[in-house]
Amino acid sequence: MPQKPESSRGRSTLWRALVEVVFIVFLFYSNLLMGEFTVSNGQGKTLAFALNDIFTGKNFMIAILSALIGYVVFEYLRKRL
Repeated sequence: MPQKPESSRGRSTLWRALVEVVFIVFLFYSNLLMGEFTVSNGQGKTLAFALNDIFTGKNFMIAILSALIGYVVFEYLRKRL
């Protein structure tokens, strides 16, 4: 069975890392969105209002930082176990 060249292997590792980070960011924002509708269950609260409320610069930086930390931790655990 032919082996993959190093550049292809590096690209697949990069894609896997990107997919995992994006998935963690997705989970972060879906959790925020659910919290918007459960905590402040006011009359007339629309999806557009909730999305506008959660997509801020601070939340984005928190999501990216958390996703990168999560990725590093899971990669460490994957290699250790």
